[in-house]
Amino acid sequence: MQIPFLDLKAQYNSIKEEVNPAIQNVLDNTAYVLGKPVADFENNFALKHGVKHCIGTSSGTDANHLVLWALGIGRDDEVIMPANTFIATAWGATLCGAKPVFVDCDADNYNINPELIEKAITKKTKAIVAVHLYGQPADMDAIKEIGMKYNVAVVEDAAQAHNAEYKDSKVGGLSIASSFSFYPGKNLGAYGEAGAVLTNDDQVARKVRQMRDHGAVEKYNHEVLGHNYRMEGIQGAVLDIKLKYLDEWTAKRREVASLYNKLLPGSGLVLPFESAYAKHVFHLYVVQVKNGDINKRNDLKEYLTEKGIATGLHYPIPLHLQKCFHELGYKEGDFPESEKLAKAGLSLPIFPEMTIDQVTYVSDMISAYFS
Repeated sequence: MQIPFLDLKAQYNSIKEEVNPAIQNVLDNTAYVLGKPVADFENNFALKHGVKHCIGTSSGTDANHLVLWALGIGRDDEVIMPANTFIATAWGATLCGAKPVFVDCDADNYNINPELIEKAITKKTKAIVAVHLYGQPADMDAIKEIGMKYNVAVVEDAAQAHNAEYKDSKVGGLSIASSFSFYPGKNLGAYGEAGAVLTNDDQVARKVRQMRDHGAVEKYNHEVLGHNYRMEGIQGAVLDIKLKYLDEWTAKRREVASLYNKLLPGSGLVLPFESAYAKHVFHLYVVQVKNGDINKRNDLKEYLTEKGIATGLHYPIPLHLQKCFHELGYKEGDFPESEKLAKAGLSLPIFPEMTIDQVTYVSDMISAYFS
């Protein structure tokens, strides 16, 4: 049996009778950048997450930048974030000229450990980025309490957490502003690059809208510095169609994760942990080989490949050990939980169209490997 890591073709085939006319409508009306398709999606995505404003952007990375840029983060400022996240989180700070400051993750849920944030705060700290990693919300109450104590802004990187919930509230509106990615492989994915910023703050929303469009309040009237971070019309049209299915797809992801949880205990792996306060949307289903054995992890990955099962590594080099951040002075051993996860973590296939037979096959092959 061949099991892909995700199956975008199957998803497209299930909705192409709706998607194709929506794309054709954009072409017929030549609404290639922003326009009604993007505005409709912005309104619906904001409503879905219970937030006043959604500003569509050209990518999740651009959304990361815009969130911090609109808050006035700049040169010589410091921005605290987890060491175990995709590098786009850090670009939000570096593109503002700020310094990323890394913090280790919690051993159970893999999100930034609130107990370690306070130790990283200095007089230069201007923001904390709470990443909802793999689809599970970070502990926002604890993080926001630290932010208030030190008068530091808290923002969310929700690139992997569309529709996730923290204490019955959707992510995206739990801080002053949040960023989302709609990269094709995300739980809500575009047919190319796209992202968004969510906020309940009118002033932040106004700044982000200006900054994504060359700093303009109207054409050729540029009030602030900006960039070209606008969402394309086709992406807005596609995302608005797909948004209608997000609840269904989220439920199916959780069903796949639940079946893995039922079939894999005792297999030799540490399974994902869902925090009591969270509704995990399982963008990724990340397991760990016990004892943090990278050779064992790599051997398991190779074995599953031979059995036709695609897997992923998220993320094999933590940010503090990336060459591009060498000058920050971090070294191996600084963040042991992030480093352990990088060595032992393996992402199993998970997507809404995954069948019971496929999940069972993956689980059976893992059990066979360890036995």
